[in-house]
Amino acid sequence: MDHPYGISDFAFAFRRNEGTTRDLIERSTEPSPGNGSQSRPDPDKTSNSSGPGRGPDRERTIYRGRNREYALRASEVRTLIELGKFRVVPADDLARFSYNGEHSRMEHDIKNLTRHGLAEQKTIEGRSYSRKVLTLTKDGHRLLERAQLVSDRQAIYHGFVKPKEVRHDADLYRLYQQVAKEVEASGGKVRRVVLDYELKKDLYQALSRMRPDKDSKYERISIANRFDLKVVDGKIPIPDLRIEYEDDCRELRRLDLEIATRDYRPQGLGEKAKAGFHMFAHQQDHAKLRRVLDTQEISARIFAL
Repeated sequence: MDHPYGISDFAFAFRRNEGTTRDLIERSTEPSPGNGSQSRPDPDKTSNSSGPGRGPDRERTIYRGRNREYALRASEVRTLIELGKFRVVPADDLARFSYNGEHSRMEHDIKNLTRHGLAEQKTIEGRSYSRKVLTLTKDGHRLLERAQLVSDRQAIYHGFVKPKEVRHDADLYRLYQQVAKEVEASGGKVRRVVLDYELKKDLYQALSRMRPDKDSKYERISIANRFDLKVVDGKIPIPDLRIEYEDDCRELRRLDLEIATRDYRPQGLGEKAKAGFHMFAHQQDHAKLRRVLDTQEISARIFAL
């Protein structure tokens, strides 16, 4: 398998090869506000610091929902934000990345969030795996919006959808954490996470407004450019995950990431690679995916997930 990626593979803050389908960095055309994980002043919450010397993460803040109040720790609020940004988050990955591997602390927070009806948990199972995953509830979604805990430009989601895709979607959180670590190591700062749901909605809306008196080919290219995407064989491929970040020179940039599986159709896989997305895959899927790309004479690398 292609070796795990490193900072040199993305060349985050330094170079951009113009005019190729394998550009590693695509410059953002729109300014982005602060990171969605940063909260703003909110009249609907009050601090409740019970007990001296308990540490900032032991303190609870009262957040006012539509019909009730919630006493939440900072770590619980961070978890709600993570669940909202990614829709589905595996419990083990949440413990690893957001709680520094402290499973008991995470489980305590999840128990409180589920008791309040702000998050829910389920187990996804297959022939050779079983995994607990988490998502926001509708009440959790409403609380994030009411308390203005995420940026206006950061979409948030709730609930489990498309059961067959839950396992694939759950891998996006781990992928994000791995790539975000490289962004930060290069002096960058993540500003926004965009899932394919959001890109598809906005792109398809723009495509539906194409004027019939215009050349559809060039209109499609123009629309794709607006979204920093490419037209490939008449289609506009959409990545699983887009990370918008500010590099160490305060330039706004984007990374488009795709998790490929052995179930991908050869044509679809080729289109994603030609679009310039950074391709990731599980080790057991790599050999088949590599053969498919080689058959199409596509040299795009596949990184380890």
